Amino acid sequence: MNKQEKQDVVAELAERLRSTESLIVADYRGLTNAELRALRRRLRGSGASLRVVKNTLTRRAAEVAGTESLLALLEGPTAIAFVETEGDPVAVAKALSDTAKETKVLALRGGILSGRSITGEDVEELAKLPALDVVKSQLVGVIVAPLTQLAGLIAAPLRDLVGLLDARIEQLGGSADAEPPSEGPSEPLPIEAEAGSNDVPVDEATSDQPTAESPEKTAE
Repeated sequence: MNKQEKQDVVAELAERLRSTESLIVADYRGLTNAELRALRRRLRGSGASLRVVKNTLTRRAAEVAGTESLLALLEGPTAIAFVETEGDPVAVAKALSDTAKETKVLALRGGILSGRSITGEDVEELAKLPALDVVKSQLVGVIVAPLTQLAGLIAAPLRDLVGLLDARIEQLGGSADAEPPSEGPSEPLPIEAEAGSNDVPVDEATSDQPTAESPEKTAE
């Protein structure tokens, strides 16, 4: 690689580092060509591209791009998984983690997640998170659940109102044959009726008993 080619590689890497918010650095030492190709396919499916780069050129690119935090990860054979804009960092971390477990040689060094530096342990923890599709479905469930409960709360009073109306209609229908109540004001009852049906007028109740003015009393 001549000087111009090296400059082109540094410029390309610097631009890639500036435009990429998330990337993961791994030591690919010991991977076969077949395993490396399989890893590239996995990462493409997760929205990432794998670059095997020389540390000297990557250091220059990191200095140009202002990503000095990457310098500490550039030791030994280095492969960088650049996460695309529409890529899933969790899926990328999982692909690398699974490959590391399967091959027993790939080592995760760390990387940058949304502009912040992360360690190899952070990458492993990231790989344990649910996939983006699962998170989206869970989020939809969280949003929809309160709406469903709200709809139930709104529908419940409506159902109760319908039930009350049905009951009232049935009640009115059952009493249709009964004589409707008089619309005019009721006439006052006689005094005797107000006293009660068992009461007897005073003059009738005492007619059989003598009084002071009775002839029998005068004869005595």
